[in-house]
Amino acid sequence: MQWWYEGVAAVYEWLFASSPMIRQPSPQKSDGKLPVFVFPSSLNFYSDDQSSHKQVLTLYNPYEFPLKFKVLCTAPRKYTVVDSEGTIRPHCCVDIVVRHLDICINNEGVKDKLRIQVTEHGTKKIVGKKDIVAVLLPKKETSQQPEDNFQSLSGSTSSDSQPGTPSRAIRPGDRGQGGGGPSLIVIFTAVFCILALMLPLSGETGSRLPDYLHLTVNQKMIAAYILGLVTMVILHI
Repeated sequence: MQWWYEGVAAVYEWLFASSPMIRQPSPQKSDGKLPVFVFPSSLNFYSDDQSSHKQVLTLYNPYEFPLKFKVLCTAPRKYTVVDSEGTIRPHCCVDIVVRHLDICINNEGVKDKLRIQVTEHGTKKIVGKKDIVAVLLPKKETSQQPEDNFQSLSGSTSSDSQPGTPSRAIRPGDRGQGGGGPSLIVIFTAVFCILALMLPLSGETGSRLPDYLHLTVNQKMIAAYILGLVTMVILHI
């Protein structure tokens, strides 16, 4: 589902960088609780998949002011980070490349934490932080469970069901729940969140939309958070 990740990342970047409707007023930075937006929220490395030994974290800055970031880790000898410190311009994002250096059986199942620490530009005061869980797993594909011994059921023949009845064509709405792709509910939720992020901000003037379609900053943050969760669900399908 790499195409979905790239699409969502592009949507986030476009919303935060280009759309004036989602630009938020400067929040209080003095309490040290500035929300930090990072995707994905966890990193899974796999011993048998060399391509997974390098992961990418995307850090977003939806605010009106620049931010400085620094990446910390509970096990610094096991990981290396390209550009562990830097500055994010307003309404921009940066990619942070994380590489696992110690792929061995002793580290499998051990959960480490990467902390994205954000400071106000020009000062050393910490205004926000976000912890990312990183874990090394033995295999990317889960081992197959032994198949159960299924046996045919005896069925009763009703007057409405005659042998040789032709089967009907499968319609698009007849797809079962066990399909290989995301369900319609997941897709609808993702589209709904994207539309919510594109709606004008509460109190904004010059919009032709009615007042009940003007969302608050907290509502847009919730929509962005749900969109991130939905994206994680789709990536694991």
